[in-house]
Amino acid sequence: MIKMKMFQWIEVSSYEQMSEIAAAIFTEQLAKKPDSVLGLATGGSPLGFYKEIVRRCQAGELSFVRATTFNLDEYVGKGPGDATSYHEFMHQNLFCHIDLPETSRHLPNGMAGNLEEECVRYEKLIEASGGIDLQLLGIGVNGHIGFNEPGSRFDSRTQVIELTEATRKSNARFFDKEEDIPAKAITMGIDTIMSARKIVLLAFGDNKMDAVRRLENGAVTEEFPASILRKHPHVTVIYGK
Repeated sequence: MIKMKMFQWIEVSSYEQMSEIAAAIFTEQLAKKPDSVLGLATGGSPLGFYKEIVRRCQAGELSFVRATTFNLDEYVGKGPGDATSYHEFMHQNLFCHIDLPETSRHLPNGMAGNLEEECVRYEKLIEASGGIDLQLLGIGVNGHIGFNEPGSRFDSRTQVIELTEATRKSNARFFDKEEDIPAKAITMGIDTIMSARKIVLLAFGDNKMDAVRRLENGAVTEEFPASILRKHPHVTVIYGK
C-alpha cells in the first residue's frame, strides 16, 4: 500500500488564529486517541497555542490525563527550577494548568553528568512510549527545527548541538545578560522528529516568512534543516505575518 503524502499549508491573518487552529488539531488528536504521545516545543511561536490549550482543558473540552509528552529540547546546564530553562517554561505555560500527570511529562536533562548517555536515554524513552503521534514545531530564521542547526545530519537522533550565533541572538530576549545565553542544547535529532506520525509547524511574523518560503520552494538540504519536512507523509504548516 502506497502512503499518500499530505503537506497542508494554512495561511492565517493573526497569531491568535494560528494558535486556535493548532489547538484544534491537538484537541482532535486527543479526542481520537486519548493516550496520544505528543511532541512539544518552546519559544515564542507556541505561547498562544498553550494559552488556548489551557483554556480548552480547563473548560473540559480536552484532557491530558492519559497522554504522554516529550519536549524537543533543553539547554545544556539548565533544568527544573531555573527560570530560563525549558522545564520551567513548560511548567509555567502549560503543565501547571492542565491534567497531564507529572510522570507523563518528559524533557531532556540539561544537567546530566554524561550528555551522550542522556541523549541515548531520551531516545529510548521515546521509543518505549510507542513513538510520537503528533509533533509541534517552530522554525528558526535559519531553518532550524528543534535546535538542529544548519548542517545537522538528516539521520541524526537526539543529540547535543552547538548553538549558532543567530540562534543565540534570537533567544537573547529570554535572558538578562548576553553571557547567560547557553551555547549548547540537547535536542531531538532530525530523524527523531521525522519519525513522528504527524507534524504541525507554526510560523508567524515577517521575520519567519523567508524561512517559510524556503521551506515551500527551496531545495531539500541539510543546510536548511526544515527542508526535510517535505519528505514527511503528514505535515501541516500554519503561518502568517
